[in-house]
Amino acid sequence: MDCYSCEREAGFAGLPPRERIAVDEHWRVAHAVGSALPGWLVLLPRRHVTTIGELTDAEAAALGSWQVRLSRALAATTGCAKTYVAQFAEAEGFAHVHFHVVPRAVDHPVELRGPRVFGLLGSERPVPDGRMDELALRIRAAL
Repeated sequence: MDCYSCEREAGFAGLPPRERIAVDEHWRVAHAVGSALPGWLVLLPRRHVTTIGELTDAEAAALGSWQVRLSRALAATTGCAKTYVAQFAEAEGFAHVHFHVVPRAVDHPVELRGPRVFGLLGSERPVPDGRMDELALRIRAAL
């Protein structure tokens, strides 16, 4: 299987804070890889799932709670005005369902609002690992 999320999950015990911000039996929270935006989170099922319809009732029940809790934690830690939540799972090697939970600051550039925020992924200047780890610990504490 060529699945980045499953490969990371298999090595869970050795993951840095940015890749295991929070976890329960169904979901794991990580900071997005390659993002130029501090606090861009990804909510991932802990088992391999490629469509939302494959989620179990228990996974689905926890999903909404996680999205709200993460949005509140991002507001508390980043001061964001709101969060965006999106799910596509279309990129090569990333077919595993995952939900982007993205902080949108009050002064976030208009040209990068809404779906255009995805222009901040795959950045040549991603958030440094140390900054992601520091923020991960603050978000974890806010949960």
